[in-house]
Amino acid sequence: MVNISDRLYSAESVRELDRRAIEDHGMPGIALMKHAGEAAFDEMLARWSKPRHITVLCGGGNNGGDGYIIAALAQQRDLSVTVLQLAAADKLQGDAQRAWQFACDAGVSMSTFEGQLPELHSALSTDDGAQDPLAQDSLAKAATDSGEIIVDAMLGTGITGEVRTAYAQAIDAINQSGLPVLAVDIPSGLCSDTGAVRGTAVAADITVTFIGMKVGLLTGRGPALCGELRYYDLDVPRQVFEDMPVTAQRLDLHDLMALLPRRERDAHKGKFGHVLVIGGDEGFGGAAAMAAEAALRVGAGLVSVATRSSHVSALLARRPELMVKPVDSGQQLEPVLDGPSVLVIGPGLGRSPWSEQVLQQAIKSGLPMVVDADALNIINEGRVGVGADSSAWVLTPHPGEAARLLNISNAQIQEDRIAACHGIQQRFRCTVLLKGAGTLISAGGDTLALCPYGNPGMATGGMGDVLAGVIGGLLAQGLSAEQATQLGACLHGMAADRVATKSGERGMMATDLLEPLQRLVNGK
Repeated sequence: MVNISDRLYSAESVRELDRRAIEDHGMPGIALMKHAGEAAFDEMLARWSKPRHITVLCGGGNNGGDGYIIAALAQQRDLSVTVLQLAAADKLQGDAQRAWQFACDAGVSMSTFEGQLPELHSALSTDDGAQDPLAQDSLAKAATDSGEIIVDAMLGTGITGEVRTAYAQAIDAINQSGLPVLAVDIPSGLCSDTGAVRGTAVAADITVTFIGMKVGLLTGRGPALCGELRYYDLDVPRQVFEDMPVTAQRLDLHDLMALLPRRERDAHKGKFGHVLVIGGDEGFGGAAAMAAEAALRVGAGLVSVATRSSHVSALLARRPELMVKPVDSGQQLEPVLDGPSVLVIGPGLGRSPWSEQVLQQAIKSGLPMVVDADALNIINEGRVGVGADSSAWVLTPHPGEAARLLNISNAQIQEDRIAACHGIQQRFRCTVLLKGAGTLISAGGDTLALCPYGNPGMATGGMGDVLAGVIGGLLAQGLSAEQATQLGACLHGMAADRVATKSGERGMMATDLLEPLQRLVNGK
């Protein structure tokens, strides 16, 4: 059974889920709002058990209504709480107005937000402005220890366009306060459909979201701004979710592991495919080596490397299990293409005449290909591969490469990663993996797949080369392009998460992933 929280929706779809719950299943809107407020309040106390004071910033919609409920619950527990209103009470409507009344009846103190937060606890004061990084760390710790908490219940999923001035001032004040923040449903200013920031956005420590998981929480800037993410379905019946279109499906590594073929006791290397990595122009042999070793580590039966002759000795010395072929021209590559079942082209390929020659030969072979790095850039320049059948390719661009493929800016890619992934897939009619926080995968159709694994330690050279090799190694073992890409992305991200857990994020190297990759594909 599909986990409801793995279905990722647009704001429009979430509004329809709300409507179905209220109108079709008789769940009063105010009851859902109170349930949401209770869930967020409980999460707040689980994270910060003894709040000294809670400041709740409430907007004018249902997100603000959730905030009023949280404030009322705090007041009922005899906790010190203040509501700062960004919308006048007489402008509230429906359930938000009812929630405001609930807070009034509980005796919650309210005032209008006037461009800045109230004075912070004296423990946060410094003489020098805390510009030094160590002083900033101390300030952050003092903020947490002071028991001051901010609840962001301003904008929710209803934001369209840039954040308006008053809300932008509130967001900036929250982010500059140094205080811990709980965001209700979604950090204000973050687009729930794309994960892009609408001018400015709250950076939360924890985000509690309800009914439908919003795709923007998990891609783009979402992972950086949400902090810990908690989901509550608010006991909405499963029938509410039936037939509702999803923007993306969050992948689960445990489920995907079932795609790996069982190895029979009389298996031999020929049953698990032959990957040929093509790359490593002068000075870039390491990229091809990492891709090739990754293909071996995930179970490919044979792995060859076609690279510049100057790299052959180094690659064999590093990994003698590889078959390394010196190739100094496209013509020399042609006979090498007779043996492999899958190609990985791009790691360390460069953009020289040699690069174009070997790419041309690879495309002519008609073999399934993982196309990465400069192979993408060369294809986009239009001198190689024009009119080629790309249906058996897997493209793995990072945002800069994606921008070149779509002839738009990097910023435009990040503004709507979902549209970008669809756009590249529609151009090449193949499987596309768009790298970045919340990696997206499209093999056609309206629904993307989203990889939830990985961490900032992966922001270092060579990670993409390892990923290309992983996907190539899985293709060689008989997985479809879509399956290999989805499983490969999750294995890659989870391997990095294991490294981070053991050794930390800072200083992580791409080759650190190789050992955990082998353990993961063996179910360990």
